[in-house]
Amino acid sequence: MTQQPELDIPSGAPARIATPGPGDARLARLSLNQRTTAHWSLREAIEGSVAAGLTSIGLWREPVAEVGLATAVQWVRDAGLRVSSLCRGGFFTASAEVAVKEAYESNLAAIDETAALGARTLVLVPGGLPEGDRDLVAARDRAVRAIERLVPYAHEHGVNLGIEPMNPIYAADRGVISTLAQALDIAERFDPADVGVVVDTFHLWWEPGVAEQIARAGQRIVSYQICDWITPLPADTLLSRGMMGDGHIDFAAFSSAVAAAGYTGDVEVEIFNADVWGAPGDQTLATMARRYVELVEPYLHV
Repeated sequence: MTQQPELDIPSGAPARIATPGPGDARLARLSLNQRTTAHWSLREAIEGSVAAGLTSIGLWREPVAEVGLATAVQWVRDAGLRVSSLCRGGFFTASAEVAVKEAYESNLAAIDETAALGARTLVLVPGGLPEGDRDLVAARDRAVRAIERLVPYAHEHGVNLGIEPMNPIYAADRGVISTLAQALDIAERFDPADVGVVVDTFHLWWEPGVAEQIARAGQRIVSYQICDWITPLPADTLLSRGMMGDGHIDFAAFSSAVAAAGYTGDVEVEIFNADVWGAPGDQTLATMARRYVELVEPYLHV
């Protein structure tokens, strides 16, 4: 009986290469960001990562809170996984005093959680414009001041605050920091051990001079997150991320630049896509692993 070829998710196309399995050295730096398998519980994401041969996982605060921090810490430790990052802190741009206080306290808790999970990086999503506000400059300034206020606490807990610049389509509602250059202008005010930047292909592939900005970032790169930019964009642009190789991003050039900058950490696959979320998680991880070893991993070596 002829064995049927494996199919890629979500395209349904036959896989171009064999799926790398547990023990394959090419998977050493590959990490599953939990949002890629959003339908999985924390337990399922941990077990799925181990089954796929991964050694790290990027966690989100909400699934961790659902089971309790102590339980999450124990599950990760028992599985032998490292936590590549915790998402997310940030949302700093509120102007009302009560909202500013709530954001500060939430970020202190996020730092505590990051440290407890043994992660080095807390990913910061800057936040968008408050309702009725049109002053981007002031919103960015509030984000800077909020980060400055958090640095001593993060330093005390050994956590690096990773600023994630976001594609401009999200400037109004999620991220008023839109370029790596802007993120670095902020990060460079602080010690690299305390504040870094997240390099996400989806958010930054379009940025003019991005290779030069990645080189500028150097040791400040605290997370490398990958997925593709697909068109046409869906009605909900939040779900417009694609599997690597299904869209327009040059992963060879991007990954080579990140490697040349000196980044040697984990590489998280973070995909927000309804079709990916609707697929069986094990098939998603298999596709993810194949695309990673084909399109990304060969270019991570200087």
